[in-house]
Amino acid sequence: MKAAVLEQLERMALKEVPTPEVDADSILMKVEAVGICGSDIRIYRHGNSRVQLPQILGHEAAGSVVAVGANVTRFSVGDRICLGADVPCGECVFCEAGIGNNCQINYAMGYQFAGSFAEYVLLNKMVVNYGPIHKIGDGISYEEAALAEPLACVLNGLELSQVKLGDTVVVIGAGPIGMMLVEVAMKMGARVLLVNRSRPRLEIAKRLGAAAYICSGDEDAVQRVLDETGGLGADVVITCNPSPESQVDAIRMAKNRARVNFFGGLPKDRAIVPLDTNLIHYKELFVHGAHGSLPRHHQQAVELINNGIIDMSKFISHRFPLERIEEAIRVAESHEGLRVIVNP
Repeated sequence: MKAAVLEQLERMALKEVPTPEVDADSILMKVEAVGICGSDIRIYRHGNSRVQLPQILGHEAAGSVVAVGANVTRFSVGDRICLGADVPCGECVFCEAGIGNNCQINYAMGYQFAGSFAEYVLLNKMVVNYGPIHKIGDGISYEEAALAEPLACVLNGLELSQVKLGDTVVVIGAGPIGMMLVEVAMKMGARVLLVNRSRPRLEIAKRLGAAAYICSGDEDAVQRVLDETGGLGADVVITCNPSPESQVDAIRMAKNRARVNFFGGLPKDRAIVPLDTNLIHYKELFVHGAHGSLPRHHQQAVELINNGIIDMSKFISHRFPLERIEEAIRVAESHEGLRVIVNP
């Protein structure tokens, strides 16, 4: 089969590799669509301690089942399925508690397990038994279904932030996942304000119908949020970008007793952020993070897509064949559009 193999940093080679063979407990999926995530780009540029090269990356994937092991009962040849990234080990204290995205082993597709930048991907026993694999409806495209993975991360983040009907929610960062946060929070009955540094991205996001679009490159975003909330601040603030400054701003634009979610991770060399912790203390803020998702979030994401509640097609801007994988990565990295899809 053809596969895009990351052989060394910043070198992904299109190669012929053996097509994986199923054992009694695994599944082979023909990959129809796979999204390029920011984490794929970080691994491509900087590596990851959980990724041993050479490796096939890619974890936002959908396709069809072409082979199943004798012991597999939940899936059959011909099933249309999509995958999430995080795979609970199923045995540690965190997995037993139902929070497998906090598993200390932290298995994931495209990390320890070969991913989907290939014509086929093997889903091993652990992925089949504990991982996020779900069937998709016949009317849903594989490209839309592949984005159930980032949508699942969005659901995890909003759940942890306890977004409620009538809340004012600020999302800082208008990338594809930031826009998904806006869309789902609005469906949950929140009034959403979207903040972004560059105006062109905000213009793209205006089709979502948020209550306000705030360009932090042109105005004081903290003051604007206060103006929009009668001077009180937002009930929930979610940072969805790699900017330390946005985390500082998030504390300042939060209402007393607000939930502040550092959803977007920071580069390691910029992860020490000088926060005014008196604001956290006196405003009684609840500050937390959000990482990945659980298989149940992936199931919820698939149901939202299958039922037409969330239209994922609006978040797709580019499509590339596997042969142009490095060009696809460059486009995704440049923020020229929204989600970039590879079609093996």
